[in-house]
Amino acid sequence: MVLDTVVTPDLAAEGLARDLVRAVQQLRRDSGLQVVDRIELTVGGGPAVQEAARAFEDLIAKETLATAYEVVGAGAGTEVVVGEGERAVVALRKA
Repeated sequence: MVLDTVVTPDLAAEGLARDLVRAVQQLRRDSGLQVVDRIELTVGGGPAVQEAARAFEDLIAKETLATAYEVVGAGAGTEVVVGEGERAVVALRKA
């Protein structure tokens, strides 16, 4: 059996989305939110971040307990590095 190590654009976008989830979960903890707290979430960044955030909107919203979710080009919030050095800006508040 040969392991295919090619990362397709779809796999890269999914990885970026999962990394966004990780970053949001860390921000939730840093903000003192409880595990069950619902949030309003805004994600901003360059084209790759926006594309992944839109393509995996349901996954990100579900995993982070976001009741409101918005993807923007730029915005205020906490800057995080996701994926292969992509910069994203994440803003959240308790819903």
